[in-house]
Amino acid sequence: MHIPFSKLLPLAAAMTLVAACGKKEEAPAAPAASEPAAAAPAASGGEVVVKIGHAAPLTGGIAHLGKDNENGARLAVEELNKSGLEIGGKKVKLELVGEDDAGDPKTGTAVAQKLVDAKVVAVVGHLNSGVSIPASKIYSDAGIAQVSPSSTNPDYTKQGFKTTFRVVATDAQQGPALANYASKSLHAKNVAIVDDATAYGKGLADEFEKTIKTSGANVVAREATNDKATDFKAILTKIKGKKPDVIMYGGMDATGGPFAKQAKELGITAKIVSGDGMCTDKVAELAGDAVSNIVCSEAGLALSKMENGADFQKRYQDRFNAPVQIYAPFTYDAVMVIADAMKRAGSTEPAKILAELPKTNYKGVIGNIAFDEKGDMKEGVITLYDYKDKKKSVLDVVKM
Repeated sequence: MHIPFSKLLPLAAAMTLVAACGKKEEAPAAPAASEPAAAAPAASGGEVVVKIGHAAPLTGGIAHLGKDNENGARLAVEELNKSGLEIGGKKVKLELVGEDDAGDPKTGTAVAQKLVDAKVVAVVGHLNSGVSIPASKIYSDAGIAQVSPSSTNPDYTKQGFKTTFRVVATDAQQGPALANYASKSLHAKNVAIVDDATAYGKGLADEFEKTIKTSGANVVAREATNDKATDFKAILTKIKGKKPDVIMYGGMDATGGPFAKQAKELGITAKIVSGDGMCTDKVAELAGDAVSNIVCSEAGLALSKMENGADFQKRYQDRFNAPVQIYAPFTYDAVMVIADAMKRAGSTEPAKILAELPKTNYKGVIGNIAFDEKGDMKEGVITLYDYKDKKKSVLDVVKM
């Protein structure tokens, strides 16, 4: 989650808005400060085109989640354009620039630099914490706001950058919520913990472990795999001998589904608890009948519990002919928050948008959005689920 940088981009004249989340890598140097900023193109009818960028994995095992995020951002852009957007007395047409970061830090930082070089005014993304963290250095150096809709690792906003924001709760809230459920509702005494060695998976597992230990439970095993693994039999066989009551898995649905399925095949009856990366409809397909043994969390309010969730679901379904996976409402609101900052600033200049974001007090689909001094949500909510008939069912809502 990291990369070095050169000089600051001159974005004061740029009228390009890009939303993306990615990881860090050795990217090309930014243009020198003496270079003139490219003027924003005018759309037909005298409108000024402002590009909104979005970056997420559109290929690979979690491409369905990345596309869900991108669709949410696209819906916001289309609805804002349809309603007519005027900033500082000028008609503005938003254009979504979607990039594929492959859920990979190296690709993600290259994508981040690509968006910066396009003179973006803001970024929505990335999906994965392991990509958002390194990419955040690139956006910070360029003076461009980054609003992640789904990166939950606490380190993302702990770097001291003034450009990082998120519209979800953090793993410092999600991990304890899962641990408290395991100890209080599942009465776990012996717990095994497995993570996929990513910034997200390991970070969530670490937060879970801190809290579960304070409950008096024993951590009988702590194992690591990777986010491309398909065979978990060796780890699970080792864990089975420890006879845990609960197994915590830190990772995404692409690996979490097979993990749960193979645990069932080995005769392991322990409940499997996991975070938002595994808390999808897709995991039911991947885990098969074993999905009934999963309890998972989302770092936000359930769509069914959002005041306007049903209306959003219908608009999303009508537009994309698919159901919401997880964070489409969050990417939708991330775009809306950026547009709201533009309106309040009366400008599409990156610096002026950035100056307004900390003052955000916006009622969105996901609820009220306001940021603390680090760029985290002031009102964090965790939703817990289990699966009934292979469909997610709300267990509890925890306000943090």
